[in-house]
Amino acid sequence: MPFKDVLLTLASYPEPTPVSVIDDAVSVAAALGAHLAAISCEVHADVRASLLGDVILDIPALIAREAAKSRENAKALLAAFEASADKSGVRHETIFEQCATASEAALLVDYARLRDLTIMAVPDSHDLGYAEEVIFESGRPTLILPTGPRSRPLRLDAICVAWDFSRTAARAVSDALPLLESARSVRVVTVTNEKPLDSGHSGRELAKNLARHGIEVVLDEIDAESKPIDEVLTSYVLSHGIDVLVMGAYGTPRWREFVLGGATRGLLSKPPIPILFSH
Repeated sequence: MPFKDVLLTLASYPEPTPVSVIDDAVSVAAALGAHLAAISCEVHADVRASLLGDVILDIPALIAREAAKSRENAKALLAAFEASADKSGVRHETIFEQCATASEAALLVDYARLRDLTIMAVPDSHDLGYAEEVIFESGRPTLILPTGPRSRPLRLDAICVAWDFSRTAARAVSDALPLLESARSVRVVTVTNEKPLDSGHSGRELAKNLARHGIEVVLDEIDAESKPIDEVLTSYVLSHGIDVLVMGAYGTPRWREFVLGGATRGLLSKPPIPILFSH
């Protein structure tokens, strides 16, 4: 099923999502021929006030100022989104919500469950929790965009699948089919000597499966050489000019890690390129 209904989440607090993420998301929607909805929330800190705190810090006034800052950021982001989408001719809508800081992630999950794909970024000032919540709880794929400067515009031409024959990796491939089918080149990479793999021939079988979708792939195996998985994959995608990395994700609410077994929260916090996560 093609991606025709896409959601873009725009953080308003404590720091707003960079405008570059908006332009990248619009470019993705334009390439997919998709409708793009942007959501941004005015968040309110849930602080238990005390008499002493009210006297010394004037907590209600502080909360009101921070909420106003969040509201201004949200409105500015949605205005920038409308301008970018109009310029690119992308069908779009804006969604403005109000919620407590603690409930923002759940609100985003509710919206993400009703879209084919969610696009989001994780600025340095933000906790990874709300991004993980969308990835793990929405039931839909999530495209994480880098927030730092890049040397070239965002493209969807060269796709790489991180493959280890797990259920979540298989789900990621299925979710990413619209990207794989439209890509000019697709690589499937398996990291060896990092953890036991279920099937030594699964890469070849995956290639046969994708070929029946008209997708020709290049199979690669790379030795982890005792390096962290995020470093191995980062080096691979940058050296091969990959535009989007496709990965599966697995975990529990209290303990989560991504497929291929490594400390790949580093990829989520500082993605070298756009990464499509699926659970």
